[in-house]
Amino acid sequence: MEKQQVKIKQMGQEDWEAVREIYLEGIHTGNATFDIEPPTREEWDKGHVKSCRLVARLDEQIVGWAALSQTTQKKAYRGVAEDSIYVSSACSGMGVGATLLEELVRASEESGFWTLQALIFAENIASIKLHLRFGFDIVGTRKRVGQLNGVWRDVVFLERRSSIVGID
Repeated sequence: MEKQQVKIKQMGQEDWEAVREIYLEGIHTGNATFDIEPPTREEWDKGHVKSCRLVARLDEQIVGWAALSQTTQKKAYRGVAEDSIYVSSACSGMGVGATLLEELVRASEESGFWTLQALIFAENIASIKLHLRFGFDIVGTRKRVGQLNGVWRDVVFLERRSSIVGID
């Protein structure tokens, strides 16, 4: 698949079921999230920045999504958010994640975010490499930060500072 074939659109309420299914695929990999079941649409909606919710479409089918979550409600951190990027297993390795992350960075800067953070399981090498390609730096590794299915997991903490927002 060529990058041009993937179309990125703002996520709408009608996209929830497809987003949920792709999230569920991520849960089943065991390397995407500590969640063991997807949230309800209402829970997901409360936790994600409205201006930074994207879906990737290929021939009108949603094949991936990306969104930002505010890291805290403290005013000083209003420009800091955590990213989430999920791609359907059927399209893994086809550039969908890169297209989504590129557009999410653009949307984040348009929305006034100066720092993006990513928390990625250490085993998820593809996601770590993707983030590094888009200017994220590894800040460190949070050792044994949480358990998933009874196994302690390390999480790599990455961060990207905007070169156009928050530079004053």
